[in-house]
Amino acid sequence: MTDLSSVLSPVVGEFIGTFVLIVLGNGVVAGALLNRSKGQNAGWVAITAGWGLAVFAGVAVSAALGDSDGHLNPAFTLASVMMTGNAMRLLTYIPAQLLGAFCGAAVVWLFYKPHWEVTEDVGAKFGCFATSPAIRSPMWNFFSEVVGTFILVLVATALFSKRVSPAGLAPGLGPVLVGSLVWGIGLSLGGATGYAINPARDLGPRLAHFVLPVAGKGGSDWGYAWVPILGPMAGAALAAGLVLGLGML
Repeated sequence: MTDLSSVLSPVVGEFIGTFVLIVLGNGVVAGALLNRSKGQNAGWVAITAGWGLAVFAGVAVSAALGDSDGHLNPAFTLASVMMTGNAMRLLTYIPAQLLGAFCGAAVVWLFYKPHWEVTEDVGAKFGCFATSPAIRSPMWNFFSEVVGTFILVLVATALFSKRVSPAGLAPGLGPVLVGSLVWGIGLSLGGATGYAINPARDLGPRLAHFVLPVAGKGGSDWGYAWVPILGPMAGAALAAGLVLGLGML
């Protein structure tokens, strides 16, 4: 019989870790885009750095809660299932990640509440929640998300592999390395689509944008939503297949 705490502990870790990820990640975007924010016009380097630190913080909090793997990302969870065979994670981790992302986006909305009304640009408001392409070309946008997530899963798996670190990583180093990796991906590969590379990161906040009474908001662009959902899942599956095929674990 499965101990209930052994199931709930990682789920709580995925929820809270993803919540922290979105509060800090979408928070840096809102600070850079919304009118009369002290961080307005901070630019792409600040946004990518903020997201890297958000990943570091979310993974660290998730890991500190006990039995969580600190995925915070359904694409990572899919890759993990392919590499370990633990399919239960699909049913437990992913809902927790989506709910954490939704709640994180809601907190960002509340945190910057006075700024939505003084920001006229509906695109900027939407960008504080979900991703959109710089040039709308769905198949190429999809390809961008596949490549970005492929690199994320491949390199993250390599960092934790026995070949790179035979004795295991030093305590606390994993979140730093993964956060740095996400920062690098944002700088190199983020310009085309805003690098969702995480279905929960996009879908949870997109749902929040859809249901919350954001002042002067536009549409939630559901016609594009499949790209940051399916692209990362495909990229993660390809990376997991390569990892298994080459024996990187």
